[in-house]
Amino acid sequence: MALERHLSLKIRVREVMNSPLVTGSPDETIDSIAKKMAENKVGSVIIKQGDEILGIVTDGDIVNKVVAKNCKPSSIRAEDIMSSPLHTIEANRDVTEAARMMRKLRIKRLGVTYKGHLVGIVSMSDVLNVTPELVDLVSEKARILSGELTRKRKYISGYCDNCKQWSDYLLEVDGKYLCEECRGELSYSGVL
Repeated sequence: MALERHLSLKIRVREVMNSPLVTGSPDETIDSIAKKMAENKVGSVIIKQGDEILGIVTDGDIVNKVVAKNCKPSSIRAEDIMSSPLHTIEANRDVTEAARMMRKLRIKRLGVTYKGHLVGIVSMSDVLNVTPELVDLVSEKARILSGELTRKRKYISGYCDNCKQWSDYLLEVDGKYLCEECRGELSYSGVL
């Protein structure tokens, strides 16, 4: 269908990713990593050595591998708890693909790459934030493809602008709210 080709349900990863990246070094202590997270209001820090991406430390890593084990954050280094390798997805991919990938890998974040370079992070929260828009897009596409190009009219209650009588079945016609009877008269007279 020609119409179907023009309707896209895709929301790209690049549209929802977080950027710029917050980075740290492998020998950086967890208290320093946690401060970076707090200052930048992020849930993860990418661990790099030079240009090489070594892994990621997440807020979950800190809770599960440091706090829950009653370890001192100033004595634990990023390389000791980081998740490695960093799983990635291309920036132009669909967010639903990112969600499937995170579910399959049982992770909550993916690095986002563009032309081979790490440019951002997409999290499950980012994907969930656009879910209502995806549902709206799917619903709208279904209505269009089924031939229902406009929403069905809904009745409102009030006084008819023509006969001034109360009706629970008013519809707007040419800027006026009309009851069934007045709409019928207009239809019968050929106006509608």
